[in-house]
Amino acid sequence: MHKRRNWYWMVVLGLGLLFVLTACGGAPKVEWTLEVSGAVDTPVTLDYGTLVQMPQVDLTDILMQKSLGEDEVASWSGPAIEEIFKEAGVGEYSSVTATAADGYAVEISRDELQGAIIALKKDNTWITKAEPAKGPIRLVCPETPANRWVFQIQKIQVNP
Repeated sequence: MHKRRNWYWMVVLGLGLLFVLTACGGAPKVEWTLEVSGAVDTPVTLDYGTLVQMPQVDLTDILMQKSLGEDEVASWSGPAIEEIFKEAGVGEYSSVTATAADGYAVEISRDELQGAIIALKKDNTWITKAEPAKGPIRLVCPETPANRWVFQIQKIQVNP
């Protein structure tokens, strides 16, 4: 009977460990940072792990209006731009300049940023796995055409 009880506790502990590991979301280990500067109280640099730990917003069935190719509908998850801006102490601003790893930059108005997130997942799959060439993070602005979104975003310059 004693051996049976030990086996029981080993199963319970194993299942508990499995639960803890899956509860962490299985986020990939990624070396990436997002810098927020400009018209902010405190410039911040957030690493990928910090972005994963922030409250996540789900944008469901968002139309990606493309300038080339067929439009697409996808769902995205990640921290809200508003939450990231709270961390940096962003007050009034007119626009941001979002810059990608390859140097591509686009100015996006405050209105266009309504509901925007820094997406970590596309269709419930980490972007690093779903679209490795466009990850690991992406600015998704549901109120604007997809050609204004920025993949591999590294910097957000807040403009007064």
